Amino acid sequence: MKLPVSLLCAAAAALSFSAFAQQPAKPDLARGAALYGQVCVACHAADGNSTTPANPKLAQQHPEYLIKQLQEYKSGKRQNPIMAGFAASLSDDDMRDISFWLASQKGTPGFAQDAELVRLGERIYRGGIADRQIAACAGCHSPNGAGIPAQYPRLAGQHAEYTVDQMRQFRDGVRKNSVQMSQIAAHMTEREIQAVADFIAGLR
Repeated sequence: MKLPVSLLCAAAAALSFSAFAQQPAKPDLARGAALYGQVCVACHAADGNSTTPANPKLAQQHPEYLIKQLQEYKSGKRQNPIMAGFAASLSDDDMRDISFWLASQKGTPGFAQDAELVRLGERIYRGGIADRQIAACAGCHSPNGAGIPAQYPRLAGQHAEYTVDQMRQFRDGVRKNSVQMSQIAAHMTEREIQAVADFIAGLR
């Protein structure tokens, strides 16, 4: 039985509207900037380039990654008492707007501190450690630390102290929201972790 053209058009229109309705709203960067100024600025600086080594730089980070982290702080999958409190007050729209605003900010470069460590860190970052099946960091985070949007975070210029802390948390089972990173960090020594973190700080 052939349906009338008018019914086919109506069905197509309904499907089209349904698909449109399911699309996420466009990020409101002005709103994101305002929310960031209310909630995040004290720890992460006015433009997302934290000057405190314990607090990560967030500027120019992939928004999908930031949204995922905020959602996991809120749900408890990623544990941090301070961040859990802030994330609990944010809606999904808030997280989206803040994250896309941060992505629009230019990240500031960082600097490596120890030439010997940097050489070791570069070898691991670019080539991994074959005999322990540790993959090269560059494979997921790209050779220049820019990461891969929506999959792997930007690392370039990140505070070495923060990176070391996160790697330790992955290694020790404290941070549990990335199986890949937990498996990699579990096979790295303290010196190797510090070396990679120092090399990442100087990437640009």
